[in-house]
Amino acid sequence: MLTQTFVDTLYDSYKNSKALKKEVFPSDISLDEAYQVQHAFTEAKRENNECLKGYKISMTSPETQALFEANEPLYGQMTDKQITGEISLSKQMLSPLIELELVFIVKEQLTAASTEEEIISNTQIAPGIEVPDSRFEDWFPTMPKEQVCADGAVGGKVTIGQTKDYTYADIDDINGKLLFNGEVIDVGTSAAVMGHPVKAVQWLLKKLGEHDLTLEPGMFVSSGTFILPKTLEAGTYTGEFEGIGLVQLTVTD
Repeated sequence: MLTQTFVDTLYDSYKNSKALKKEVFPSDISLDEAYQVQHAFTEAKRENNECLKGYKISMTSPETQALFEANEPLYGQMTDKQITGEISLSKQMLSPLIELELVFIVKEQLTAASTEEEIISNTQIAPGIEVPDSRFEDWFPTMPKEQVCADGAVGGKVTIGQTKDYTYADIDDINGKLLFNGEVIDVGTSAAVMGHPVKAVQWLLKKLGEHDLTLEPGMFVSSGTFILPKTLEAGTYTGEFEGIGLVQLTVTD
């Protein structure tokens, strides 16, 4: 079992935006132990007046799982202070990427037993942009999945647009575009997210159930990327989602 010393090291890196050598992470940690570290890492953020606000789901496509030799997705806990519409590269980030994701907003408690129909009736949907970032140097795509998991599934920031009610069909195989300074830099579909983003949320709920956790009202879920991650640069990013709307992120040096 990992010591509190490692959790403290991880939190110090997060708080002070100082990258760690990957070698400080034990090589023989199990995925279950990695989730325990992640939860302790989230708890440590209370010292910074942060509270758990939601989850991100990583590795929701065969392509992204293959990058980290994984056979299922990972989840990461995110706090209220990780939600933003503006990012400073030099002051807030280490090695950030950018992804195009639908975000679910929870209206009523959801558990491991929740059906797809219950997920849809008890959530709203919003266009989103996620910015993965790691506390470790040279992390993408060369880091073991256990290290990714312990580091909050490389949780960085998330930008959430206008929420709305939806049906299963509304987000079934819809198109998404990521624009940088008005130019389209990549396109993808919601089918890349485990076939349908609601299936990703249901996976998350079952995984949370293994850890005696649930989704509570007011929480968000960044459900998985439509595209392969891109390096984040200074400028203006826009995510456009067919039938759902758009979201914008401003990035400065």
